[in-house]
Order: sequence, then structure tokens, then C-alpha cells
Amino acid sequence: MALDIYPAIDLKEGKAVRLFKGDMQSAKVYGEALDFAKSFEDMGAKFLHIVDLDGAIAGNPQNLKYIETIIASTTLQVQVGGGIRDEERIKLYTQMGARVILGSIATQNWDFVKVMAESYPVAVGIDSRNGKVATQGWVEESQLDSQSLVEKFVGSAVQAIICTDINRDGALSGINIDWTESIAQSSGIYTIASGGFAGVDELHILNESPYISGVIIGKAFYEDKINLKEVLQFFRD
Repeated sequence: MALDIYPAIDLKEGKAVRLFKGDMQSAKVYGEALDFAKSFEDMGAKFLHIVDLDGAIAGNPQNLKYIETIIASTTLQVQVGGGIRDEERIKLYTQMGARVILGSIATQNWDFVKVMAESYPVAVGIDSRNGKVATQGWVEESQLDSQSLVEKFVGSAVQAIICTDINRDGALSGINIDWTESIAQSSGIYTIASGGFAGVDELHILNESPYISGVIIGKAFYEDKINLKEVLQFFRD
């Protein structure tokens, strides 16, 4: 089975940006989000990962019109996270055609998330810093460890788990593969690796993993560390 490639767009005030280890002050602007989305589609991407960074901090969506335009203007299968913490917003995004990523709310009310997953396409974002789950746009750190959190969703209707090692995110230092595999094994749910993707060699390692099903590629693309078009062609079903 081919590894699913998820090009990433982190949205800040409507622009595509990348952060370093989740620090909003480190945001580097790369350009218009819609232009990148269309470019990914032209390269052969099937999926797109979008995070509303402003929304994650605010606790409610802040870049809604940009996300809606991207979904309406491409055929990409979009998953969206950032400030989605109630059914009203879940419904809003899913009606647009997106899968929602629930992060902060998943640490606070996993029963709610499991109920939502019964009715809507839901992914759970497990964002970890030094083994502890971070919330509220990674600004706050909970006392919950990632392994304990993922076990809450075993046997649920959650479609995907997205594992991000915050200490590696945007650092081009390599995916935390061992940790991601351990989360995937514990959950038995389709698992997407995220945070620190560095280059092509890593793709082959991920592709050989019996547990990891997808990978999010962000900064490596924006900083020209990878030829995304070639990668998408190689891993196409």
C-alpha cells in the first residue's frame, strides 16, 4: 500500500506560513494559500492538510473564508484543524467537504470526540512535547501523555490519528518514527506522521512501516528540500 502524502498549509491571516517548533513568533510567510493548494493539486496530490493557526490560538476558526475557497476551488481531500471545539464548527467544515482534526478538545472531552466521530469524518491530532500532549495551539501543555490519550480512541469511529512531535516540527530534523509507530500500534487506527519531515530518504522508511499510513510534508517543500511532484508520482497508487 502506498504511503499517503499530505502537503500542508498552515494558515495565518490568510497566508501560507511555517513555524519553528510551534512558535507563532517564528512564522515565515510563503505566499497565498490558495495558490499553493492549486499547485499541490497540479502536482498530483490527492490530500491536503490545513491548520488554522489563528483559530488554534483563538479557540474558534479565524481563516474560514480562505479554507472554504480552497475546498471549493480544488478536488483535494482536505482535512482541517485549528480551533474546532464544538459540533457547530465540526458540522460547518464537514458540510464544506472536509475532515475535521480535533486536538485540544480531544484532551479535554474524549467522549465528545468519540460521539462526533460516529456522525462526522473526524481525525484526532495528538501533538506532543516531551511526551506530554500540548493544547490551545501548542501554547499550553497538559499532564496527559500521548499514549494514554490515544488509548481512549481504540475501537472508536475516529478515521485517523495525526501524530506531531512539536520539538521537531518545522525543524527539518526527521519524523519521530518510533513514537509514531507506538501510537499507531496502540490505536489500531490509520496513522499520519507529522513534525520534522526532512527528505526523500525518510519517505522510504515510512513507507516500509507496517503501522504508519501517511505523512504530512510542510517545511521540506516550502524550503525546497524535496521535489514534491516527483514524490507524489512515486507514491501514487
